[in-house]
Amino acid sequence: MLQQIVKNIADNKNKESLSHQYRTKRFELFKTLLNGLPKPVSILDIGGTVEFWKAMGFEDAAVRITLLNLEPAPKVDPPFYTIQGNATNLSGIADGSYDIVFSNSVIEHLFTWENQQKMAAEVHRVGKNHFIQTPNYWFPIEPHWVFPFFQYFPKFLRQWLTQHFHLGHIGKASNSAAAKRQVEEIRLLTKAEMKQLFPHSTLYKEQFKGLNKSFTAYSFDGIAL
Repeated sequence: MLQQIVKNIADNKNKESLSHQYRTKRFELFKTLLNGLPKPVSILDIGGTVEFWKAMGFEDAAVRITLLNLEPAPKVDPPFYTIQGNATNLSGIADGSYDIVFSNSVIEHLFTWENQQKMAAEVHRVGKNHFIQTPNYWFPIEPHWVFPFFQYFPKFLRQWLTQHFHLGHIGKASNSAAAKRQVEEIRLLTKAEMKQLFPHSTLYKEQFKGLNKSFTAYSFDGIAL
C-alpha cells in the first residue's frame, strides 16, 4: 500500500506520478529559456544522469551536456560527457566555461549551509546562466522519505525511522551510523535561503494545492519570462 502511494506521488520513473508531471512542466520552462540562447550550447549538469534527460525526451544535437558527479561515471555517448567532481569545489573548471549550469534536486544533499553557499558560488562562477532546482523545506511532505512533516522531527527520531523503515526513496539504513549520515546529508532549503544563494535570479515556484512544493532559481542573460 505504502509503496503504491510512493509510486503514484514521488516515483520519477512513473510517468503518471505527480513528481514526474511537475518535473516535466518545469523542464518545459527550461527548454523555453534554452531556446532563447544561440547554438551551440554547453550545459554542466551537477549531479545529472543520462536517464534524466532521456526521461524528459530531450534531444538536440547542438547541445553538449556534461554530467558532473562525485563518483566515476560509466561511459556515455555524445551529446553526453562525464566528469568527476564536487559541486562545492569546481576549481578544475575555468570561469564562465559553460553556457548553462543545470541542477535538479542536488543542492539539498550537501549536509551544511556552508556547502550550499559554496555550490551556489561555483554555479555563478563557471556558468553564464543557471537553472537550479530544490524542494521547499516548508512543503509538508518531505520529498526523499515521502513522509509527512519528516523534516520537522527531532534528528534522533529521523535517524531511528531511517534505520528501521524503508521510506520513500531512502532505503532502510543498515546501522545507526548509516542512518545518521543519511539524515545529515539532506538539508532542505527555504525560499529565503534560495534567494540568498541566488540573489539576482528569478525564482520559479512550483505549487501544489496552493503550497510551494519546490523552487527553481534561474538566470538567463537577456531572457525574461
